[in-house]
This record gives sequence, C-alpha cells and structure tokens, in this order.
Amino acid sequence: MPFWGLQKQLGIDVDSFLLRQSMPQPHGQAAVCHAFEREWVECGHGLGQTRARRECQLEYEDFMECMKRTKLTQRLRTILEQRDRMIKQGKYTPPEHHMGKEEPRP
Repeated sequence: MPFWGLQKQLGIDVDSFLLRQSMPQPHGQAAVCHAFEREWVECGHGLGQTRARRECQLEYEDFMECMKRTKLTQRLRTILEQRDRMIKQGKYTPPEHHMGKEEPRP
C-alpha cells in the first residue's frame, strides 16, 4: 500500500483497467469479456507473477483480444485492402448501395 493514495486523491483508478469487466455492470448483466477475464484470473491465481505470465499466456492473449480487438481490426484491414486491389484491377464491382447510387427510399 502506498504512503500517499495519489490515484484516490486525483480521482483516477489505473488498477481497474484490466479488471473493469468484473466491476458491477448496469442491469446486472455480465460484461462482454467477463468469461475471458475470469479464465485468466483463475489460471494465474496462486501462481507467482513470473510463472503466471508463462503458464497463462493463452488466457491473457484471449482476454486482450476480447478487450482491444487487434486481430479483428488487422483482419478487416486486410480484407478492405484486398477489396480495393480487386476494384482497381477491375475484377470486382461493389453493389450500388455501397457506392451511394441507390435510389432514395420514401
């Protein structure tokens, strides 16, 4: 425990970044990544920090992917680049409703 509670005095809580899924949620529903966080915490419970990093790496990666969606955004970026390449080569033409040429609806 620190001598000065700097986080408390400034009104910030840095420690809850990773464990924010366990906090009370509105309407009593579990958070989206709660299951991944729970697996990660249960895996590392009772282990030392160094050993937990080594043994619980898969659980931690799953949890971080659920939180940050880095693999998903990389995949979507690759798909969009491929679509743009195909449009440039003339192998693919997007539908009219994707190009903004659709007739207005009443």
